[in-house]
Amino acid sequence: MIVAVLYFSLYQFKKLILLLKWSTVINDKVLNAIVYDGDFSTSADNLEPFSENSSFRDLFLEKLVDSEKKFSGAANEQINKLFTDYKLEKEAFNKIYQKKPSLIAGGIKELSAMRVQKALPNIAVFLTHPSPIVYQEAQYAMINLKGFDGLNFLNTIPNVISEWQQLRLLLSITDIPSGSEESIDLWLRSANDSVVVFTLRLLRKFQLLSLYSSVLNLFNHRSDQVRIQAVETVQSLENSTTIQHLTDSFKNQSEEVQVEIVRILKTSKDPRSIEFLKEQLTTHSLVKLRIFAAEALLELDQKEYLITLRKDSDSSNELVQIINHAIQEKIC
Repeated sequence: MIVAVLYFSLYQFKKLILLLKWSTVINDKVLNAIVYDGDFSTSADNLEPFSENSSFRDLFLEKLVDSEKKFSGAANEQINKLFTDYKLEKEAFNKIYQKKPSLIAGGIKELSAMRVQKALPNIAVFLTHPSPIVYQEAQYAMINLKGFDGLNFLNTIPNVISEWQQLRLLLSITDIPSGSEESIDLWLRSANDSVVVFTLRLLRKFQLLSLYSSVLNLFNHRSDQVRIQAVETVQSLENSTTIQHLTDSFKNQSEEVQVEIVRILKTSKDPRSIEFLKEQLTTHSLVKLRIFAAEALLELDQKEYLITLRKDSDSSNELVQIINHAIQEKIC
């Protein structure tokens, strides 16, 4: 048993030493390619003894993908050239033909990072894969390789797009082509609530004012989450009618959405909302909302009104406490 343990430990040690050696050689190759635009070749021979070893090639590909995240422009071109020169796409393609989700996702990530356009049909197949790590990586790859057009999977996607994935996708979209309003409007009417939420965030990011009326239609959506995002988006795309739209829809909303509307009014600091806010402060049943209303009135220079209301003998103890809290918060 002791001999077996010692043998295994020695094997692991030798493997680690080899990996460290390979890492050093690969790092030198990548660095020289970037610094010297591929003209520096003294390290090239150091790769040759290992270049056909499958484990070495996997490590080489992993290092290139990691490097791609850190550089841009000409440096990325050199990284991609190494990928092409050493024909590493074969390793990436082999992974997407495996059964293990982590391997498939890894292969998709590598093909995407190295911008292998011919892999698009292969990657698209995984948009409906049962494993989240696979279909999420496929979604990201479609956008990375096709830009805004890569979002076409939103037309039919059955899966929930997680908050983290939505952020990832949003960061990947750098522009929206003209004439895309029809597709975006279709996503706003999706049966998949997460698609609608993502699209609303997309509208806010790119300030798509032309879809303001489509966002208003979502004030009657079945999901509170969608309604809250619609309220935030309307405020982001604000025009002269926004305050009226928010206050008119208020009574038909759940308390969660009503709180968001008052919070938005506090942020907007629009004098046209003063009377509405006074009404909510004095009549609404939800303390959290009334606090927001009081704070909004302070932002709108209504401190004297609040002080007078606080002194009114008809004001309840709860109302006095709410006003005191709002004024104290303002002082702090």
